[in-house]
Amino acid sequence: MDLKASYEHVSELVTVVTLGGELDVYTAAKLRNLLVELVNHGRFFLVLDMEALDYMDSTGFGVVVGGLKRVRAHEGMMALVVPHDRIAKIFRITGLTRVFPIFDTVAPAIEFLGRVETGAHG
Repeated sequence: MDLKASYEHVSELVTVVTLGGELDVYTAAKLRNLLVELVNHGRFFLVLDMEALDYMDSTGFGVVVGGLKRVRAHEGMMALVVPHDRIAKIFRITGLTRVFPIFDTVAPAIEFLGRVETGAHG
């Protein structure tokens, strides 16, 4: 299976990246390239929507953490939408729930980043 990745700018600064399929050693470069492109175009507040993601391996987690480092280098933030326990459990086990704000749906993640963005730049 392949990784499906698309994005939508939902506000002046917040972008939602929707992921589907599998994020693994074979497909991680696709997400890495997309995140680099978004950051290079000034998109520093990202929501990664993993609702349609079927599988994620350690390489995928590495790309997500790398994306967070990229946006933080520009005083940005990344929020995750992880409604399925099979993936959320790995974030809990690895302690990444202390690093990422994690939500069950997209709307509160967008609202959270909107508040963070306003506080950081307002």
